[in-house]
Amino acid sequence: MDIDVNKPELNETVEKEVVSKNFIEQIIDKDIAEGHCKKVATRFPPEPNGYLHIGHAKSILLNSGLAKKYDGTFNLRFDDTNPTKEKTEFVESIIEDVKWIGGDFEDRLFFASDYFEHMYEGAVKLIKKGKAFVCDLSAEEIREYRGTLTEPGKNSPYRDRSIEENLDLFERMKNGEFPDGSKVLRAKIDMSSPNINMRDPVIYRVARMTHHNTGDTWCIYPMYDFAHPIEDAIEGITHSICTLEFEDHRPLYDWVVRELEYENPPKQIEFAKMYLTNVITGKRYIKKLVEDGIVDGWDDPRLVSISALRRRGFTPESIRLFMELCGVSKSNSSVDYAMLEYCIREDLKLKANRVMAILDPIKLIITNYPEGQVEYLEAMNNQENEEMGTREVPFSRELYIEREDFMIEPPKKYFRLFPGNEVRLMNAYFVTCTDYKTDEAGNVTEVYCTYDPETKSGSGFNARKVKGTIHWVSAPHAIKAEARLYENLVDEEKGVYNEDGSVNLNPNSIVVSECFVEPSLQGVKAFDRFQFLRNGFFCVDCKDSTGEKLVFNRIASLKSSYKPA
Repeated sequence: MDIDVNKPELNETVEKEVVSKNFIEQIIDKDIAEGHCKKVATRFPPEPNGYLHIGHAKSILLNSGLAKKYDGTFNLRFDDTNPTKEKTEFVESIIEDVKWIGGDFEDRLFFASDYFEHMYEGAVKLIKKGKAFVCDLSAEEIREYRGTLTEPGKNSPYRDRSIEENLDLFERMKNGEFPDGSKVLRAKIDMSSPNINMRDPVIYRVARMTHHNTGDTWCIYPMYDFAHPIEDAIEGITHSICTLEFEDHRPLYDWVVRELEYENPPKQIEFAKMYLTNVITGKRYIKKLVEDGIVDGWDDPRLVSISALRRRGFTPESIRLFMELCGVSKSNSSVDYAMLEYCIREDLKLKANRVMAILDPIKLIITNYPEGQVEYLEAMNNQENEEMGTREVPFSRELYIEREDFMIEPPKKYFRLFPGNEVRLMNAYFVTCTDYKTDEAGNVTEVYCTYDPETKSGSGFNARKVKGTIHWVSAPHAIKAEARLYENLVDEEKGVYNEDGSVNLNPNSIVVSECFVEPSLQGVKAFDRFQFLRNGFFCVDCKDSTGEKLVFNRIASLKSSYKPA
């Protein structure tokens, strides 16, 4: 199981193991040994009709990883044969995503639309060979003639048109002489084939659509199953790696490259898709969520598009580790989202600064600490990685602490602040709760404590122990910010979709809180990542955060339900 050949440092234990080759690598090894290919060439061929999601990351890393492993080439090619759904916006987002995740296509960026003339010539060649014909049946009639899984289809009444008539009609289709949908070009294969994809499939249709790349040059467009193998053959792709739903299309893929007489035709290999539990990946569902204003665009951090994961704070390394853990197989399976969160924790735990932030603040006042006095206390940037050094944090008479760190009447084994109890303020002093204040509704607004100057952290004090340690932020120095706490966008108990196809939305998928963070976070930049002590891993939002108002997205909490095998 080896998607990313250059495994991240965080996965050193995997690097040291001898990993057996996956079935795709075994096929490639055999092809090289038998002389079927000299240099491996792979590609990632998205249709630019939406943003990429986590499932596409598997294909990107698999294809680019194989090219790297075999010292071959990796192309990014847009399968842009359906202009009704395609946009330049999607093209640009896909290029950015592929680069970010580590799919290095260098200067090999291609478009299927660049080959439209070549595809047209290929269709003409099939007509001349008696392997394609122009058909006047409507789409509904073609479906009726196709037959079923248990019954063969029947020939179109137009199947035996002469080569000359087909050539004339196809050229007139290209010249725009016929209305949209009135005629199609079909491959002439076998209407009794047990594989329905081989029952004289449509390979060209009349459609007057403005294309994002070719404009209004064409009014006929090739179908995907015809265009895709041609694109691979033109680019010299040796191994066309795709997901399992294309397995039944492979005979047609092979037929096209064989009939068009390409030398060294590509070999199609299918692998299993990766499914994440309780997430939305369908483009039409996401499109509706965006259009209805339920999410903040295709990169809303609650989604699992690659751009959404990047905005939320996931790293390329964490996604590569996730794909390695998932592996490559021929069997479809589902993966818990908790595994993805495990991977980002593993990546960030040794490289993210650990800072103090208060998400639900109440004020703590140290009544015997001198008013106006400020101390700068040393704090480690990462307790598990001493090489990250230390920083100084200001300490004063008035602090903010988490509301959950104080209780008036605590349960048993509650070791944080309550009247009469002593705790350690992280990196600072022991404090003892002496009093508190509430508002008219009974909510605690202020907690009063005294401190013991002899208990300063690092002083060597060990005369007594305390069971609780809480974090804090100096009130006069605190930076006010916004923290966005994300939960699953869908209601996990009900499942993703209702019977009518609508989405079961979780009304509490985002909780926004005004928080206070320590002053070391002044001047942070988009995508900077931190561990907020006891609260989780957070990332500076790339769209909404400004110098005047910092916005942090919670990437993942510190607790995990996933345990690696």
